[in-house]
Amino acid sequence: MTIYGVALLALAFILGQWVGVLLGDWLGIQANVGGVGFAMIFLMLGKEWLVQKNRMSPAMTEGIAFWSKMYIPVVIAMAASLNVKSAVSSGSLALIAGIIPVMAGFLIFPWIMKKFNRPPHG
Repeated sequence: MTIYGVALLALAFILGQWVGVLLGDWLGIQANVGGVGFAMIFLMLGKEWLVQKNRMSPAMTEGIAFWSKMYIPVVIAMAASLNVKSAVSSGSLALIAGIIPVMAGFLIFPWIMKKFNRPPHG
């Protein structure tokens, strides 16, 4: 059962890495910029496309769920550790560029939860 969905995961990963390298080249950085994030976006888009076309079987859904549980923590942890090492060795600008989005997320998330998590009328 877990073999189902591996092709979609592999395609999403390859496309994400390719877009990350292209973005890095475009920015003048010889590195993969956001490849893991792009891969996750491609995985979600691919899954939704299969659902809309009624081509998503229950076995494929379980396979994608299994690989998502394996893929997300491991790859993001690896990417995050490399990004932190690069940021610390690159200087204060890289650290500030990393801290600002995190702080923005902490400030915006409560607002989003209040706005979209309204109590039901009863």
